[in-house]
Amino acid sequence: MWYSNKWQDYELLDASGGERLERWGDYILIRPDPQIIWDSPRRHPLWKNAHGVYRRSKSGGGKWVVSNMPDDWCISYGELTFKLRPMGFKHTGLFPEQAVNWDWFSDIIRKAKKEDPEREVRVLNLFAYTGGATAAAAKAGASVCHVDASKGMVQAAKENLKLSGLGDAPVRYIVDDCRKFIEREIRRGKKYEGIIMDPPSYGRGPNGEVWKLEECANDLIKLAAEVLSDDPLFFLVNSYTTGLSPATMGYMVATAVKTEGTFEAGEIGLPVTETGLPLPAGASARWTAKRK
Repeated sequence: MWYSNKWQDYELLDASGGERLERWGDYILIRPDPQIIWDSPRRHPLWKNAHGVYRRSKSGGGKWVVSNMPDDWCISYGELTFKLRPMGFKHTGLFPEQAVNWDWFSDIIRKAKKEDPEREVRVLNLFAYTGGATAAAAKAGASVCHVDASKGMVQAAKENLKLSGLGDAPVRYIVDDCRKFIEREIRRGKKYEGIIMDPPSYGRGPNGEVWKLEECANDLIKLAAEVLSDDPLFFLVNSYTTGLSPATMGYMVATAVKTEGTFEAGEIGLPVTETGLPLPAGASARWTAKRK
């Protein structure tokens, strides 16, 4: 498992009975997590003193039943700063477990720029959400194409880049269906040295059709691999879909990318302070080009 264990402003304090107890900067939140199927003793005192508590409804959805927190606030990861906004479906606008992936591809980008300072490292970030990966890649020296179908999420990403001192970084923001965008990039002959994909488990196509990631992941990965340049650096796919194992995603990436390199796949996770045990928080498949 790859651990996201370098945070200072985020901490997974405890996990029990289908819920996380988390510290986001100065605020303590309790949020549901379906993977937490154990019911360990809730000894941590902050279980009873959270600023925000989100509870699911038996009829679907859910809401913040306790909300003694501001509408938004900021936390940092290294030199990156992100604005948090508690949302209607338990989210805060950031997935802290992804920091381990940010560090991975940032290291690759920095090494490539160190070896050739004049080299342009173009990164395509698909299903880019509020721009955590975009900010990390831009900070490492890449030019980034940030694509998400939600105009609101793209606006949040722009804010996060500015907060991180990257308002003038070479980032292109696109509000579009990711599949349609890739198909146009293929027709235009556009290429990228790095690709990041973090598709949702469920989604809707441009005509409102519902799709499930496990049914279309292979086609998406194969399509994205077509815009890798002749001298690529990395390919990253992340998933929160329980029906897609890390090995399955790794196999799809390994068969889609034709350039020589190394493949690895595994769970990403967060350390739980109370127990010292890891909480699985998604799965990633990574391809890294062979060093010349």
